[in-house]
Amino acid sequence: MEAQVINIMTYEVIGSKDKAVAVIAYGVKTPKKLAKNIMKTHKNIKSVLQKTGERTGVYRIHPCKLLAGNKNTEVIHKENGFSIKVDPQKVYFSVREAEERQHIANMVKSGEKILIMFSGANPFGIAIKKKHSDVYITSVEINPAAVAYANKNNKLNKINRVRNICADIRHAKLEKFDRIIMPLPETAISFLDAAYHFAKKGANIHVYTFNRSFNEAARDVADTCHMFNIKCHKVGEHKVLPYGPGIYKFRIDLKV
Repeated sequence: MEAQVINIMTYEVIGSKDKAVAVIAYGVKTPKKLAKNIMKTHKNIKSVLQKTGERTGVYRIHPCKLLAGNKNTEVIHKENGFSIKVDPQKVYFSVREAEERQHIANMVKSGEKILIMFSGANPFGIAIKKKHSDVYITSVEINPAAVAYANKNNKLNKINRVRNICADIRHAKLEKFDRIIMPLPETAISFLDAAYHFAKKGANIHVYTFNRSFNEAARDVADTCHMFNIKCHKVGEHKVLPYGPGIYKFRIDLKV
């Protein structure tokens, strides 16, 4: 049995039927009452956290408060035939992005060299490797706790040819890649120059952003490309998830 999102606007559940953590959204009223009801209703949920703010700091983690249950909030989340070990207090992870991870995995071609920027515990990398065992993946993440979990997830899923690097992507010394994934919607477009630097001619770049419409998202990406003198063109777009009132997470697909 895989963990499911119970109510995406109120809380999500990360983990499995044996041990899971519920994470209540920032701004939800009467969170302690909700936490009590969650633990009473779902016996596999051993801890309840609430986000107390937006993602902040260099490591881009939601500040969280433990409302109920065990202080140990490390869990193994299962989705689409693979497992992700993670502690939501130390590493950003969302179960709501499972479908998007599969979309990207389905776009990958055999034998590609792939760079994942801002990779966290590397759920995108694991999803891709489970579909394409012959690709080479380099994941770069600045949060050392996230990189530690990414290495654990390599072993947990028995995969190889996935390199997890703890670094600021702007200071990383890397080769060129066929595909670059940028799953950090808050600020990814400001790193498009770094992505372009690591892109082969003909490479695909997937950049995520928050915006109100496809047109606004595409315009912001195009303006940033112009600013950085990036020679590429848009080849696709996808509305990933709702983020807030009138705001969505979009993916813009670029071809170098």
